[in-house]
Amino acid sequence: MIPVTSFAGKTVAVFGLGGSGLASCHALRAGGAEVIAADDNAENVTKAAQAGFITADLRNASWDNFAALVLAPGVPLTHPVPHWSVLKAREAGVEVIGDIELFCRERRRHAPNAPFVAITGTNGKSTTTALIAHLTRVAGYDTQMGGNIGTAILSLEPPRTGRVHVIEMSSYQIDLTPSLDPSVGILLNVSEDHIDRHGTIEHYAEVKERLVANVQAGGTSIVGVDDGWCRDIADRLDRAGKNVVRISVKNPLASGIHVEHGSIVRTAGGARSEIAKLGGIGSLRGLHNAQNAACAAAAALAMGIGQDVLQNGLRSFPGLAHRMEQVGRRGNVLFVNDSKGTNADATAHALSSFADIFWIAGGKPKAGGITSLTGFFPRIRKAYLIGEAAQEFSGTLGSVAHEISQTLDVAVAHAARDAEASRLADAVVLLSPACASFDQYRNFEIRGTRFRELVQALPGVKPVV
Repeated sequence: MIPVTSFAGKTVAVFGLGGSGLASCHALRAGGAEVIAADDNAENVTKAAQAGFITADLRNASWDNFAALVLAPGVPLTHPVPHWSVLKAREAGVEVIGDIELFCRERRRHAPNAPFVAITGTNGKSTTTALIAHLTRVAGYDTQMGGNIGTAILSLEPPRTGRVHVIEMSSYQIDLTPSLDPSVGILLNVSEDHIDRHGTIEHYAEVKERLVANVQAGGTSIVGVDDGWCRDIADRLDRAGKNVVRISVKNPLASGIHVEHGSIVRTAGGARSEIAKLGGIGSLRGLHNAQNAACAAAAALAMGIGQDVLQNGLRSFPGLAHRMEQVGRRGNVLFVNDSKGTNADATAHALSSFADIFWIAGGKPKAGGITSLTGFFPRIRKAYLIGEAAQEFSGTLGSVAHEISQTLDVAVAHAARDAEASRLADAVVLLSPACASFDQYRNFEIRGTRFRELVQALPGVKPVV
């Protein structure tokens, strides 16, 4: 745990008592603050009370006593409307911040030169975060990984020399971190997402930009420039005098890092050098993972990690569960769990990675459905549609071979049967739903775990090595 000493002797309100909120309560108390805990969910309030925290209805509290409101990232800050606790704080002139802001203040107070790598982007940030953490561990760092990837940042060990914090940040978290100042900041990409929470894509992109715009003096801003939003951001950072490393997997760069023919290449001042090879690394298959790997490589180089260590780290990276996870093989059929593919943009990355796909898709549909994926339909040998989106997806697929399987259990059984019967040399049964899981599963992890269980229960399936 990271004790938050910056509010010692003061009273802090914490709203939103899930994992990160409760961790904030413990960290503030450990640093000497008095904590008033609140939530709209009575069960969460009860858990906080059982942990020994004072709980209260902040609607009736005296806000004059609060030094800050620490808000959980899932609570609306601006859109569609600010949460009532945010309005109360603003009315009282109380700052509204998040748990990563508390971390940043502690780092500045106690170990301002400790490495802090922050990663954001619409897609790929979890894989990139896990890959950077893996690379730094291989390089011998005491590595602390957390943030949006799962472990609340204040539950990690405190910043110190020789210890690196590798932190995934959502746009919600960036919005609550006004003094964010990583030593290495990474912006992978920007595409339309979370507009309900930011109002417009322009505001969403502006929030993402803050992470790379505010790297500390002497730090490095790494920006993927394969979309227009990020190209503009990189240009603005250049004009502001930041140390910018551009990343592309689509085009060679005169200065920066790009991927060509399965290699990560660095160019600068007319010189060109190969940094690492990606060929044959199953956990980093596909153009999207090439971008993740190139950004991770840039971060490793910015931290002084050598190319031999980098190459070894890339080759030994196991990948993330539910993100292009190879869960088994039977004969020529590979089974891939991409349950994290919860929108069409994410699923496009998965579909682009294989040629002969038996595709399991569906769930709770999102705006736009799968119409943007029509360019990948020639890769689909057959689709198996599940959940609420099945009829809609069936209409979009048109003449592409498909069936409405309804449930994941049926879809896995039929896809495995058909893939094996196809006798294709590289058949892939791919779960990449392009949908949320909420119609049939509580989250994508449970859906992906069920897929893995179903695959591994099939006769003759062996682990991928």
